[in-house]
Amino acid sequence: MSDENQRSAWEIDPSSDDSSSNNSVQHDREHEIHAPRSDRESSFESTQPGFSSTPSAHATGSDQFGMPGQPSGSNQFVDPNQSAGFGQPTGVMQAPRQSPRKTKRFSTPAVAALILAAAVASGAVTGAVVSNRDSGSSSDNSSAVSALKASPAKTKNVDTNGSVQSVAQKVLPSVVSITVEAGNSGDTGSGSIISEDGTIITNNHVIAGAANGGKISVTLNDGTTYPADIVARDPETDIAVIKAQGASGLTPISLGDSSKLEVGQEVVAVGSPLGLDATVTSGIISAQNRPVQASSESSDQSTLIDAIQTDAAINPGNSGGALVDMDGNLIGIPSVIASLGSSSMSQGSGSIGLGFAIPINQARDIAEQLIKNGKVQHPVIGVQVAKESTAHGAVIVDVPSDSDAAKAGLKRGDVVTKVDGRTIDSGLSLIAAIRSHKVGDTVKMEVTNQDGKDAREITMTLSSQETSGE
Repeated sequence: MSDENQRSAWEIDPSSDDSSSNNSVQHDREHEIHAPRSDRESSFESTQPGFSSTPSAHATGSDQFGMPGQPSGSNQFVDPNQSAGFGQPTGVMQAPRQSPRKTKRFSTPAVAALILAAAVASGAVTGAVVSNRDSGSSSDNSSAVSALKASPAKTKNVDTNGSVQSVAQKVLPSVVSITVEAGNSGDTGSGSIISEDGTIITNNHVIAGAANGGKISVTLNDGTTYPADIVARDPETDIAVIKAQGASGLTPISLGDSSKLEVGQEVVAVGSPLGLDATVTSGIISAQNRPVQASSESSDQSTLIDAIQTDAAINPGNSGGALVDMDGNLIGIPSVIASLGSSSMSQGSGSIGLGFAIPINQARDIAEQLIKNGKVQHPVIGVQVAKESTAHGAVIVDVPSDSDAAKAGLKRGDVVTKVDGRTIDSGLSLIAAIRSHKVGDTVKMEVTNQDGKDAREITMTLSSQETSGE
């Protein structure tokens, strides 16, 4: 098998073609996936209709109400036939923010006629973690760390008595609008408060524009505005933590448990789409464990989301905001959307009921590491998998002799069909499943040969690939 027909656990090739995953969405020339943020530079681009980032909501420019100006050169379509390699989610665009920065590209395989975000990165995807250690000492952030480590609030997935109105009243004080100013451009997005003293979790693509001297400001639901600093950010997982300067007595959002969610349960999305602060939409969880792959700030980095899919309206500017259950508990961070292919906001490039959020269990783990260490450890298995195969699973094409995978019994030609009971139908699917775990977790994999014979179970502990702070 040639190198072009495989992906490493450490890399994802956004220009490769992947059609092996039934859950993956291939780019349809009439659709694109966008990230619901509103920045200009980090908006997702696509050369063809398919999954791409949603149009950014801009803080500056000749934007008309409902028709935010577009960043120059952004919002192009990505080749629908491109498949995400390991480490890069395909077919998903990050939630729009508002700044003219680098554009991100997404590609995803297609499921039936629908454009569903699906991209898997082999369990060892890593990216640069950028930290600003001057934003506060570890003791200054102790309340945020405690909140992230606390037991998640109980999530009701059936027979809930909550209403959208009651959820909105509870959650709105905990969700902020984020504005980034960099030079003559501006981006807007959303974030959720996790500590009374102003620690906020959001998407990296929302605030990346401020990494090189830009300014960040956050506006509360009551209109109060604070300047904010970047605590640390991880482009690999698209998670960032910022802190409002001089804030106190804020209302932290209640953190839920994304492992307890059920398809069909009601959810509410809160954020600032297109710069419209405190916008509330509702829907249901349409699917779980949806592998979504998107390129990050540089072509060498990628973001993999083992996403929650929802039909709640998610638009540019929602990125980094809140997806909550009917008790108002944060269960996901809206980050990517799929939309009809268009070069104009007025041509259907907004929500079409296909939004994707980073599960809070993954986000809180990343955020805790960023706050405590300024760097992140990502789980890896250290093997290479085929990007295309007729086998029903992830085909292993290379296993380093001294790797943990080899010691556990994985070998070239094996086909991984399940991870902890979860069906694996492609190499990307395997990567997403691994990325949903933590370093040190023990996973059980069901493995066969390419003929579906020699079935066996392999247990291994996930090792780590650390991203160092800058």
